[in-house]
Amino acid sequence: MPLRAIAAAVSLLLSVVPLSARAATTERADELRNIASARSLGMGSAFRATGLGADAILGNPAAMALYPIYRIEGTGAYDPRNKEGYLGVSLADSSSGRLALGVDYHWLSLGRGGGRTSANLSTLGAALPLGQTLLIGLSGHYLRLNGQSRFANSITLDAGLLMRLSEQLSLGISGHNLIDTENVELTRYFSAHAAYVGPAVVVAFDMRGDFETRDSTVLTYSAGAEYILDQTIPLRVGYTYDGFQEVSRVTVGAGFLSPGGGGLDLAYQHDLGGLNGRMLALTLRLAVN
Repeated sequence: MPLRAIAAAVSLLLSVVPLSARAATTERADELRNIASARSLGMGSAFRATGLGADAILGNPAAMALYPIYRIEGTGAYDPRNKEGYLGVSLADSSSGRLALGVDYHWLSLGRGGGRTSANLSTLGAALPLGQTLLIGLSGHYLRLNGQSRFANSITLDAGLLMRLSEQLSLGISGHNLIDTENVELTRYFSAHAAYVGPAVVVAFDMRGDFETRDSTVLTYSAGAEYILDQTIPLRVGYTYDGFQEVSRVTVGAGFLSPGGGGLDLAYQHDLGGLNGRMLALTLRLAVN
């Protein structure tokens, strides 16, 4: 074989391998960013500024201190088409003192085919109001992941800032995975978010920005709304544009609010393209003022 042909073959091989590695990296980078309760999922995963669930510890931890309440939530989600899902339990207490505390554990099934693996994600967080309008929060994550070709035993940190402009309107920013673990599942990203939380209507918007995983910035947008019918039946709708997979997702959700503060939520997420995911989620929750 001529030397020119050998050089061309080697050059082609070297160009293909990094592309395949980069595709796997960017796909894995988004796997842990979409964990949410059924309530949040039904609103297109736009929840970081609302402070309405114990999953605030996974979004903007400062939102845990927005309302004085004790919450326990259990969530299960499953995509029957891609055989992926997660189970989780979250506890958050912002009623016992000025400092709000939360803890969360999730077991996840990640990947497909021979690359499938399971992960354990544990989170501990705290939030503190600084006056009447400004709240700050920190959360630490421990990820344990074992698979045939994937391994992680890492600790990282999130930080958030939330500003309450009025009783109903909140704006926030948060940074995620601020400690570099060199794991593709825990790459750094940032979020800006806003929410209006009224007596019967909730409207929220989130934007995530990843400036490191790819050569160019990757943006993900989420928007959602909730209307509570007769103070008992919440109805939800949402939309997400996923910048990693370059697909749109539409979500719907409903639930039941008991007079004692508990309830349940259901959500369905439908991917428009990409892997054509079909995610179903159920959350059982208890809240005590």
